[in-house]
Amino acid sequence: MRPVVLKGNLVSLAVPLRDDVRKAWLWFNDRSVRLFLTAPEEVFFFEDEMEWYERIRKAKEREKVFSIVENSTSSLVGFIGLHRIDHRDGRAELGYFLGREHWGRGYGSEAVKLALDYAFNWLNLRKVYARVYEPNVASIKVLEKNGFELVGRLRKHHHVPGYGFVDELIFERFREE
Repeated sequence: MRPVVLKGNLVSLAVPLRDDVRKAWLWFNDRSVRLFLTAPEEVFFFEDEMEWYERIRKAKEREKVFSIVENSTSSLVGFIGLHRIDHRDGRAELGYFLGREHWGRGYGSEAVKLALDYAFNWLNLRKVYARVYEPNVASIKVLEKNGFELVGRLRKHHHVPGYGFVDELIFERFREE
């Protein structure tokens, strides 16, 4: 049994368990999942993921990372996090990914909605922002569906295998919007 922090219709945000690390490791080494994440060329060892788990476990003041769990099966489908939490300025950066086998089911959109609820109502933040590479149309749709607005563009800023240098888009969402 895993502790659920927020429950939606399709998915819940839950406390990550040590057992989730193996799945994260497999997904992080899946090139299709990795493509639009930072350092898509990276190869991850299982020990790297165990170190990641320990880092997020110890950095709760500035990082809130949740397992995304499908409600009907209690299966892990991805991860979502509020990163670089700044309580003084009331902001955090949103990051998320789903395992490839869970794409296109609405899980990402609902997980982002729940993370915004957590950021605004539990952490009392005023703004959440996200960065996404322009070819990642699915992630852009998830953000727009949740009320994020495009506020900036870093042109030809990041190299994505198969796409070359792409624009990095910056989206933000304020609590009152």
